[in-house]
Amino acid sequence: MQDDVRQRIDALVQSNEVVLFMKGDLNFPMCGFSGRAVQILKACGLDAPRVVAVNVLADEEIRQAMKEYSQWPTFPQLYVRGEFIGGADIMTQMYEAGEMQALLKG
Repeated sequence: MQDDVRQRIDALVQSNEVVLFMKGDLNFPMCGFSGRAVQILKACGLDAPRVVAVNVLADEEIRQAMKEYSQWPTFPQLYVRGEFIGGADIMTQMYEAGEMQALLKG
């Protein structure tokens, strides 16, 4: 991974409370998993501007680099306060257990 791309990702993850690397954007998710992630965040009371969405389909460098950065091969990828949380399945499990709501309040 190139240093400049890593620095761009670091800046996004570290300077925003909630970052969702996804296919599409908050208003128009481009896959079902990204759509589910957006629905979960909205159900927890989060939306823009509190959620920064990064459309990986619009930036091939970030799309490829994220797989190495997070050690997670698929999208979406959720970061909260600089910490990698996981993808849509993990978000769903956490939401159903009430853990996502607690995490996002904190």
